[in-house]
Amino acid sequence: MLQIIWEQLDNYYNEMVKIRRYLHQYPELSFKEVKTAQYIISFYEKLGIQVTGNVGGNGVVAKISGGKPGKTVALRADFDALPIQDEKDVAYKSKVSGVMHACGHDGHTATLLILAKVINEFKEELAGNFVFIHQHAEESNPGGAKAMIEAGCLENVEAIFGTHLWATLPTGTISYKAGPMMAAADEFKIKIQGQGGHGAQPHKTKDSLVTASQLVLNLQQIVSRKVNPIHHAVLTVGYLESGNAFNVIADTAILGGTVRTFDKETQLLIKEELERVIKGTCYTANSTYEYEYDDGYPAVVNHPEETSFLAHCAEKVPGVTVLEGEPELTGEDFSYYLQHVKGTFFFTGAMPDTNGPTYPHHHPKFDINEKAMLIAAKTLGSAAITYNISLSAAKASTNLNS
Repeated sequence: MLQIIWEQLDNYYNEMVKIRRYLHQYPELSFKEVKTAQYIISFYEKLGIQVTGNVGGNGVVAKISGGKPGKTVALRADFDALPIQDEKDVAYKSKVSGVMHACGHDGHTATLLILAKVINEFKEELAGNFVFIHQHAEESNPGGAKAMIEAGCLENVEAIFGTHLWATLPTGTISYKAGPMMAAADEFKIKIQGQGGHGAQPHKTKDSLVTASQLVLNLQQIVSRKVNPIHHAVLTVGYLESGNAFNVIADTAILGGTVRTFDKETQLLIKEELERVIKGTCYTANSTYEYEYDDGYPAVVNHPEETSFLAHCAEKVPGVTVLEGEPELTGEDFSYYLQHVKGTFFFTGAMPDTNGPTYPHHHPKFDINEKAMLIAAKTLGSAAITYNISLSAAKASTNLNS
């Protein structure tokens, strides 16, 4: 049965590309994806597939029931874009100024839509129920996953699978990782209040910019000297703003950044050390401060059994190389789904087939190899269709490709 599914996905590849390129030209920012959501809803309605919009916001959920009894499996794709100007020289370049699909979410959406179309065509021959979760606002905390879960998108779901098209991984590769795979992504903001004055009279001031600069250096010692070296962690200061004149010492400085961790203990340690270092640095400079720390998405922690099952399914897909990857310190709100049901999240290699440079995610020239969408669809489809078989039976089966 899987072979037939894969062949039909091949037949719809051009439509998959067409959908992806249309979405790429008309991106929408997190929590503003109204037209994209309606596009997804219309696609399902035309196929006669049960679909619900406005799930937890702009989220969309479609459901297909197989003709035979089985488990209920969910597949998820996100569909928001980023506030980045598209600098690619391609026909499908973004037509929305300052907004771009710079992370592959357009490809995720096209993948899931065409997979749903194929599963719907063969539903009477398939077992179980299929839930297609199209999630809004993955890029912006608090994200869309949590709200969609609260709205019931995981009702009766027994397992969930998701993938991210990964442009820095060779096309044809499926990378999996049991346990912690992607990091908790937190944000901190700091305001230092000093005393401004003339640039020629620093002794009469409390230079907030100098204090902030010293703080940036001091913060780098938290990970290197306070965190256990075997525990992965990152602390990055992403911006520092202070003053606007060459001869003025500014009275305030504002800086902020991100903390990435895999375990709660390390996360709490860094939060505590952050404020201790801020307090000490400002005390030395005789300045005051305001400090905010916002917990972002939790770490993505894949369930071992479902991860092994996914890897087994991926090995059956023609032309795919399956490898156990390393954890990534990027964040993903797919983590919320995994806190409620068993499942796994994996990377599908999508490195562009070009002799030029490969641009990373969130870059103005980011792009994907669209053939990766087909690999993602076949892998997700294989996992969803075969999950109703016990894991041990699936491993022992010799006719999954029949």
